[in-house]
Amino acid sequence: MTKPAKKQRLSVYLDPDVMKALAAYAARRDQSRSLIAEAAIALFLSPDAAERQEAATTKRLDQLDRRMTRMERDVGISVEMLAVFVRFWLTTNPPLPEPAQAAARAQAGERYDAFVAALGRRLAKGPKLRQEISEDVSGISGAE
Repeated sequence: MTKPAKKQRLSVYLDPDVMKALAAYAARRDQSRSLIAEAAIALFLSPDAAERQEAATTKRLDQLDRRMTRMERDVGISVEMLAVFVRFWLTTNPPLPEPAQAAARAQAGERYDAFVAALGRRLAKGPKLRQEISEDVSGISGAE
Protein backbone atom coordinates (compact mmCIF):
# COMPACT_ATOMS: atom_id res chain seq x y z
CA MET A 1 0.00 0.00 0.00
CA THR A 2 1.35 3.42 -0.91
CA LYS A 3 1.38 6.30 1.45
CA PRO A 4 -0.96 9.20 0.62
CA ALA A 5 0.91 12.18 -0.80
CA LYS A 6 1.64 14.92 1.65
CA LYS A 7 -0.46 18.01 1.04
CA GLN A 8 1.36 21.11 -0.08
CA ARG A 9 0.76 24.58 1.27
CA LEU A 10 -0.63 27.38 -0.89
CA SER A 11 -1.12 30.99 0.17
CA VAL A 12 -3.75 33.02 -1.65
CA TYR A 13 -5.14 36.50 -1.27
CA LEU A 14 -8.92 36.73 -1.27
CA ASP A 15 -11.22 39.68 -1.56
CA PRO A 16 -12.75 40.38 1.89
CA ASP A 17 -16.25 39.51 0.65
CA VAL A 18 -15.03 36.21 -0.79
CA MET A 19 -13.24 35.44 2.47
CA LYS A 20 -16.42 36.16 4.47
CA ALA A 21 -18.43 33.91 2.17
CA LEU A 22 -15.83 31.14 2.45
CA ALA A 23 -15.75 31.38 6.24
CA ALA A 24 -19.56 31.40 6.47
CA TYR A 25 -19.88 28.40 4.14
CA ALA A 26 -17.21 26.47 6.04
CA ALA A 27 -18.92 27.24 9.35
CA ARG A 28 -22.31 26.07 8.03
CA ARG A 29 -20.75 22.81 6.81
CA ASP A 30 -18.63 22.43 9.94
CA GLN A 31 -15.55 22.05 7.73
CA SER A 32 -12.27 23.92 7.51
CA ARG A 33 -11.88 26.81 5.10
CA SER A 34 -8.90 24.97 3.63
CA LEU A 35 -11.00 21.89 2.83
CA ILE A 36 -13.75 24.00 1.22
CA ALA A 37 -11.19 25.98 -0.84
CA GLU A 38 -9.47 22.74 -1.93
CA ALA A 39 -12.79 21.23 -3.04
CA ALA A 40 -13.71 24.41 -4.92
CA ILE A 41 -10.37 24.51 -6.73
CA ALA A 42 -10.58 20.80 -7.59
CA LEU A 43 -14.09 21.32 -8.94
CA PHE A 44 -12.95 24.33 -10.97
CA LEU A 45 -10.05 22.35 -12.47
CA SER A 46 -12.01 19.16 -13.14
CA PRO A 47 -12.71 18.21 -16.76
CA ASP A 48 -16.42 18.50 -16.00
CA ALA A 49 -16.01 22.23 -15.32
CA ALA A 50 -15.81 22.98 -19.04
CA GLU A 51 -18.91 20.86 -19.69
CA ARG A 52 -20.83 22.64 -16.92
CA GLN A 53 -19.74 26.01 -18.31
CA GLU A 54 -20.85 24.94 -21.79
CA ALA A 55 -24.21 23.78 -20.43
CA ALA A 56 -24.71 27.08 -18.61
CA THR A 57 -23.77 29.00 -21.76
CA THR A 58 -26.11 26.87 -23.87
CA LYS A 59 -28.96 27.45 -21.42
CA ARG A 60 -28.37 31.20 -21.54
CA LEU A 61 -28.22 31.18 -25.34
CA ASP A 62 -31.50 29.25 -25.45
CA GLN A 63 -33.11 31.90 -23.21
CA LEU A 64 -31.79 34.66 -25.47
CA ASP A 65 -33.06 32.80 -28.54
CA ARG A 66 -36.57 32.58 -27.03
CA ARG A 67 -36.48 36.30 -26.22
CA MET A 68 -35.38 37.14 -29.77
CA THR A 69 -38.18 34.97 -31.16
CA ARG A 70 -40.72 36.86 -29.01
CA MET A 71 -39.23 40.18 -30.12
CA GLU A 72 -39.46 39.16 -33.78
CA ARG A 73 -43.08 38.17 -33.21
CA ASP A 74 -43.83 41.48 -31.49
CA VAL A 75 -42.19 43.49 -34.27
CA GLY A 76 -44.15 41.47 -36.85
CA ILE A 77 -47.39 42.24 -34.99
CA SER A 78 -46.46 45.93 -34.87
CA VAL A 79 -45.68 46.10 -38.58
CA GLU A 80 -48.90 44.29 -39.51
CA MET A 81 -50.92 46.50 -37.17
CA LEU A 82 -49.47 49.61 -38.76
CA ALA A 83 -50.08 48.28 -42.27
CA VAL A 84 -53.71 47.42 -41.47
CA PHE A 85 -54.25 50.85 -39.92
CA VAL A 86 -52.70 52.70 -42.86
CA ARG A 87 -54.75 50.70 -45.38
CA PHE A 88 -57.94 51.29 -43.36
CA TRP A 89 -57.21 55.00 -42.97
CA LEU A 90 -56.41 55.48 -46.65
CA THR A 91 -59.56 53.67 -47.79
CA THR A 92 -61.95 55.39 -45.38
CA ASN A 93 -60.69 58.98 -45.52
CA PRO A 94 -61.20 60.82 -48.78
CA PRO A 95 -58.55 63.38 -49.74
CA LEU A 96 -59.19 66.88 -48.43
CA PRO A 97 -60.05 69.72 -50.80
CA GLU A 98 -57.17 72.17 -51.41
CA PRO A 99 -58.33 74.91 -48.95
CA ALA A 100 -58.83 72.33 -46.16
CA GLN A 101 -55.35 70.85 -46.77
CA ALA A 102 -53.69 74.09 -45.70
CA ALA A 103 -55.68 74.16 -42.47
CA ALA A 104 -54.87 70.48 -41.82
CA ARG A 105 -51.14 71.15 -42.30
CA ALA A 106 -51.36 74.00 -39.81
CA GLN A 107 -52.81 71.65 -37.18
CA ALA A 108 -50.49 68.72 -37.98
CA GLY A 109 -47.73 69.74 -35.56
CA GLU A 110 -50.12 70.12 -32.63
CA ARG A 111 -51.86 66.84 -33.40
CA TYR A 112 -48.54 65.03 -33.72
CA ASP A 113 -47.35 66.40 -30.36
CA ALA A 114 -50.64 65.26 -28.77
CA PHE A 115 -50.15 61.81 -30.32
CA VAL A 116 -46.60 61.50 -28.98
CA ALA A 117 -47.75 62.59 -25.49
CA ALA A 118 -50.58 60.03 -25.55
CA LEU A 119 -48.15 57.34 -26.69
CA GLY A 120 -45.77 58.25 -23.85
CA ARG A 121 -48.57 57.97 -21.30
CA ARG A 122 -49.63 54.61 -22.73
CA LEU A 123 -46.09 53.22 -22.63
CA ALA A 124 -45.59 54.47 -19.06
CA LYS A 125 -48.69 52.88 -17.58
CA GLY A 126 -49.16 49.69 -19.64
CA PRO A 127 -50.44 47.16 -20.47
CA LYS A 128 -48.95 47.30 -23.92
CA LEU A 129 -51.12 46.70 -26.97
CA ARG A 130 -49.01 43.67 -27.90
CA GLN A 131 -49.90 42.11 -24.53
CA GLU A 132 -53.59 42.83 -25.07
CA ILE A 133 -53.41 41.29 -28.54
CA SER A 134 -51.69 38.14 -27.20
CA GLU A 135 -54.32 37.81 -24.47
CA ASP A 136 -57.14 38.33 -27.01
CA VAL A 137 -55.65 35.77 -29.39
CA SER A 138 -55.09 33.27 -26.54
CA GLY A 139 -58.70 33.73 -25.43
CA ILE A 140 -60.01 33.15 -28.94
CA SER A 141 -57.87 30.06 -29.61
CA GLY A 142 -58.75 28.64 -26.17
CA ALA A 143 -62.49 29.04 -26.90
CA GLU A 144 -62.31 26.95 -30.08
